[in-house]
Amino acid sequence: MKKEIIISGFGGQGVLSMGKILAYSGLMEDKEVTWMPAYGPEQRGGTANVTVIVSDDPISSPILSSYDVAIVLNQPSLDKFQPKIKEGGILIYDGFGIINPPTRKDIKVYRIDAMDKAAEMKNSKVFNMIVLGGLLEVCPVISHDGVEKALYKTLPERHHGLIPLNMQALKEGAGIIQLQA
Repeated sequence: MKKEIIISGFGGQGVLSMGKILAYSGLMEDKEVTWMPAYGPEQRGGTANVTVIVSDDPISSPILSSYDVAIVLNQPSLDKFQPKIKEGGILIYDGFGIINPPTRKDIKVYRIDAMDKAAEMKNSKVFNMIVLGGLLEVCPVISHDGVEKALYKTLPERHHGLIPLNMQALKEGAGIIQLQA
C-alpha cells in the first residue's frame, strides 16, 4: 500500500499540522512516510499545502506531480490540485471554502462540511481533525489508534487534555463525509 496525498488550504486552517499528524501516525504504525510542507511568506491567510506519502515500502522521492488523494479547503486549492489527481483517485473538499464545486467524473469526490461541524462542536481548532477523520473513513491509510499515539507523542504534555476532543472530532468527520454524485 502506498498513498500519495496533498492537503491544501489557507494558512491557519491546520493544513500543515494535519499533514504532520498523518505522517507521524504512519510512523507510529511502522510505515514509511514523507512530509513536505509548502507555504507562502504570509502563512496565516496565505495558501499552504503539504504532501504526505504513507507507504509499506521505501519511498523513492517526496516530490510528486500527481496524487492519489487531494484534500482541498479553499477554491484556489481546488483549482490548482483537481487536475493533478490520478484517474480513480479521491478528492475531499470542505463545502465552506468552495464556490465552484469539483467537476471531474473520473475520480471519487467527497464533500465534508467540517467547518459547520467544528462550529457545532463549539471549537474551530478541531476543524482539521474533522477533515482527517473524513479522510480516514474513505481512505484508511492509518488507524485511529495510530492518530491517538501520534497526538500523545507530538503534543506538549500540557495539551494532552485536548486529545479526547481531537479523537471525538476524528469520529465526527468519519460520520459526515459524503460521496458526491
